[in-house]
Amino acid sequence: MSSIVVTGRVPQEAVGLLRGAGHEVRVWEHDEPVARDELLGLVAGADALVTLVTERVDTGLLDAAGPGLRVVANVAVGYDNIDVAACAGRGVVVTNTPGVLEEATADLAMALVLMTTRRLGEAERLVRSGQAWQWGMGLLLGRGLQGRTLGVVGLGGIGTATARRARAFGMTIVYSGRRDAPAEIVEELGARRVELPELLEAGDVVTLHLPYGPATHHLVGADELALLGATSYLVNTARGPVVDETALVAALRDGTIAGAGLDVYENEPQVHPGLLELDNVVLLPHVGSATIETRTGMARLAARNVLAVLAGEGPVTPVGDV
Repeated sequence: MSSIVVTGRVPQEAVGLLRGAGHEVRVWEHDEPVARDELLGLVAGADALVTLVTERVDTGLLDAAGPGLRVVANVAVGYDNIDVAACAGRGVVVTNTPGVLEEATADLAMALVLMTTRRLGEAERLVRSGQAWQWGMGLLLGRGLQGRTLGVVGLGGIGTATARRARAFGMTIVYSGRRDAPAEIVEELGARRVELPELLEAGDVVTLHLPYGPATHHLVGADELALLGATSYLVNTARGPVVDETALVAALRDGTIAGAGLDVYENEPQVHPGLLELDNVVLLPHVGSATIETRTGMARLAARNVLAVLAGEGPVTPVGDV
């Protein structure tokens, strides 16, 4: 019997899979994230960890877990909260949950595209405010999507799913990334690959779908926002630090860009106070994968990864080299 620690609340179906395999499972059952000192105590002696994006898996946590730790299963696609190199140095397998959240996150990205371009956040706040309003030709005019261009930064699974939705709205697709997208995807979407500066200049809406790391820190800053232009919009459902929030606040306030839709933040869960003051930005609390089906699928995949490694098999969805 192995000891498995789940560092936050996950769907009970996943916990049941772990316990059903005969392992001891300890779960942080509170709504709020576990405090760092409590986390270090919680993981002591663990053979496996199921982690959420709110927990930092670094050398301190690995030391606290001890030499018996064999696998860290992150319930997310992104794994910037995990020191993968430190884990690899100790022979600890790191896994993530790709695939299962692509459609839900693409739905959310497309919702942000619509909310920003049609000013739906402003419209809802107006109705809820109780202020008098009346239909008129100039009331909360937004911009249509038909015939516009969507710039997709990172045409992976989520980026592709978002582009499919945009095509259904009559948008043209351009994309940038580290490598060419598969030929069949490019053909299906009628997409054209360009470098990031050209994408920013061409995109009426630019949506970010790339991992966070040193190479993508503040990938979108003041210069990039200036290329985007005064009639264009930025959507970010990837990771907050990909965007320089201070530069974004200035661009939104000055009219350098028309608007933005954000589901992630640079210092999450804190939000830049300047963003809270602006009407031309939609702010959501990191709910890209927040459907019952998707979160259950993510947790199940993390559990399957843990069980596979503890059974001496290869992980289902490994990250990095071990």
